[in-house]
Amino acid sequence: MKSLRKLVTLLALGLLPCVTALAGPAIEQWQTSNGARVYVVAAPEIPMLDMRVVFAAGSVRDGAHAGVANLTNGLLNEGAGELDADAFNNEMSATGAIMSHGAERDMAFASLRTLTEGAHAKRALELFTLALAKPRFDTSAIERDKARTLVALAHKEQSPDAVAQDQFYASLYPAHPYGSSPDGTRASVSALTQSDIRAFHGQYYVARNAVIAIVGAVDKARATAIAEQLSQALPPGERAPALPTVTLPPAVDKHVEFPSIQSHVMLGMPGISRGDADYFPLLVGNHALGGSSLVSILFDEVRDKRGLSYSVSSYFIAMAERGPFVAQLQTDRKQQDEAVKVLRDTIARFVEQGPPAGSIEAARQNLIDGFPLRVASNRQIAEYIAMIGFYDLPLDYLDTFATKVAAVTPAAVKDAFTRRLPLASLTTIVVGRGANTPQAP
Repeated sequence: MKSLRKLVTLLALGLLPCVTALAGPAIEQWQTSNGARVYVVAAPEIPMLDMRVVFAAGSVRDGAHAGVANLTNGLLNEGAGELDADAFNNEMSATGAIMSHGAERDMAFASLRTLTEGAHAKRALELFTLALAKPRFDTSAIERDKARTLVALAHKEQSPDAVAQDQFYASLYPAHPYGSSPDGTRASVSALTQSDIRAFHGQYYVARNAVIAIVGAVDKARATAIAEQLSQALPPGERAPALPTVTLPPAVDKHVEFPSIQSHVMLGMPGISRGDADYFPLLVGNHALGGSSLVSILFDEVRDKRGLSYSVSSYFIAMAERGPFVAQLQTDRKQQDEAVKVLRDTIARFVEQGPPAGSIEAARQNLIDGFPLRVASNRQIAEYIAMIGFYDLPLDYLDTFATKVAAVTPAAVKDAFTRRLPLASLTTIVVGRGANTPQAP
């Protein structure tokens, strides 16, 4: 941990070459007695504890109850054990601790930041454990959260960006649970019952389906006690089954009429999973293509040279199965056909001809210089080691990141992009008024 903080300081002062030999934080790993996987980084500098508990309980596990993963996770702090929502949140506030939680497609998580010792820390850990193991799921809380979700869904219907995202995922994953919106639909959320929520929690919020990440001023004995306290409160259960394999769908070219000032464009296809052998060539290549916004190739071609969009970007979302490659922009409806053509042509040229001279060297340097700043706090490190545990990545992932980025060559980038982004499979979603649609008075 000290070496990582030293690395951040040296990079900020410009005192390191492109690849540093300084090690990242040492990660200890073990399993609790009932099967939860534990990842710990000792950070004794300040008497604080950051925890992140991750479950394979994201929206990909919704099944016939679209939206249940999000709703279940959102109710974790709405009362637990003998405490209703008000009592629970009042007690947590009194400890000075901060609890947060959320759900994504692959995973659901809950995080806690607290002092490491004292009565307040003890009570915060008790409350956090109670929230994960024994949430109340009171009818009043469920109806309140369902109402909030329905309002959010109505708002999404008025957002061209949100409409584009839902259409994009549905087109890329027509036969896979990644294609369903994590928010569910008005009909599916309205139909969710207390029994649905309790059943989802009972199946997925279990020890063998959990990764516990701990970062802070704790030794192994203390970390072991904390992890056992939390995991023993959970039923052992079973680890969630592997997800279906993602296959490459037929390309879709779709325009969704929408009364927006600008057209919202998303282009892409299923890309890579976590731990993919092509992860680093694609990461570095995309950083040059569209990941480093103001100096990327896409930014230069779309905005600087032609003024077709205020911003344009591309990125890979690495997931348990093949998450999407995405290129996106917003543009005036009268320019949307030209903007889509330039976007597609620029990606095609990058894939077919390889990256321009010097672009990969700059991308490598930028990623290496920026990475330590992304793990500069205990909270960020907890998030990273929870990700390492959830996706079964090597324990030396943080140690070897810079070395693997530095080893990427332009030839490796061209090879990976040629194999992983077949241009004929690019799906394009445009949400907005058609170029010839009259504007409303």
